[in-house]
Amino acid sequence: MKKALHFGAGNIGRGFVGVLLHEAGYELVFADVAAPLIDALNEQDSYTVHEVGAAPRDIRVTGFSGVNSASDPEGLRRQIVEADVVTTAVGPTVLKIIAPAIAEGLRARAEAGTLGKVAVMACENAINATDGLAAAIREAYPEADDVAIFANTAVDRIVPQQEQGAGLDVTVETYYEWAVESTPFGDDVPDVPGITWVEDLAPYITRKLYTVNTGHAATAYFGRLAGLHKISDALADPGVRARVETVLAETKQLLVEKFGFAPETQQEYIEKILTRFANPHLPDTVERVGRAPLRKISAGERFVGPAAELAEHGHRPEALVAAVGAALAFDAEGDPEAEELRRLLEESAGDRGELVERLTGVGPQHPLHEQLAEVFAAA
Repeated sequence: MKKALHFGAGNIGRGFVGVLLHEAGYELVFADVAAPLIDALNEQDSYTVHEVGAAPRDIRVTGFSGVNSASDPEGLRRQIVEADVVTTAVGPTVLKIIAPAIAEGLRARAEAGTLGKVAVMACENAINATDGLAAAIREAYPEADDVAIFANTAVDRIVPQQEQGAGLDVTVETYYEWAVESTPFGDDVPDVPGITWVEDLAPYITRKLYTVNTGHAATAYFGRLAGLHKISDALADPGVRARVETVLAETKQLLVEKFGFAPETQQEYIEKILTRFANPHLPDTVERVGRAPLRKISAGERFVGPAAELAEHGHRPEALVAAVGAALAFDAEGDPEAEELRRLLEESAGDRGELVERLTGVGPQHPLHEQLAEVFAAA
């Protein structure tokens, strides 16, 4: 049986990538640093993924195990030696942390003479995340490309915060998209029916990030300002929905100009995305979706990325900048980034020009800087 090693045994790992690899017939091994989660994976023989929305269904996942990537490095190396596929869903900032361990596994794989190259795919909400992971792996093991094939991916599935007591079971939306660039594999792509193989990933991943992630975060931040708790309730509010639609009208303009999407095709995509956000069966909250605001307003991310490109082409992205302003006001308790953001704003109250560049990567000479400085000054 084919084997897949997946880094990140959380809800996304079990409810998205893991279940698709299971349905493709892979023996599934989850790697994580959370000991209780790994213990549960090794103690239970199944968990259920509950798909809710149109055509709901329950999927029973079996044939899995867990390895503690912190306390069992030898076990982790052994899994990489034996794997046909290695995937991740750990968050973009964690990729550099796990890269050395993957590098050691690839080195062991080469020493063991394992036949065939292992496919390595980072399934993160970031553009070309696998490229970054591969670069970090090559720093530790320059010969990595002799034993691995690295391919970028675009992933899309809403996995909300789970109800207390759900255990390993996960509730997700019925919709998903997992697009992977096929070029690195030539004619020998991994057999995973849930993957859509594409030659040019850039339009897919950029459209997803600047529509799904931008729209989701905008709904959270505008919804928080309106005093709403659930994402579906926020989108049901006419004022919030109008602001989100204006944000996505701006990213639509960029996507149409940059990749040549037909305007009506992109508008249909926007409407489909908004319908997904409004799914009342998903108990998602503005606090969960809005968490980590420092990352979400950083350079190249869902707001500043498209806003900067629009400004560079002579446009004035009012709605995207307003979304940055809403993110600056995000004050959810227990979110370290929200607390850090509040501290930084308080410490720089006299002059926030430097903070704009530090947090967004947009310097004083950039055409977007003045707009961002205005919303930072008002925060």
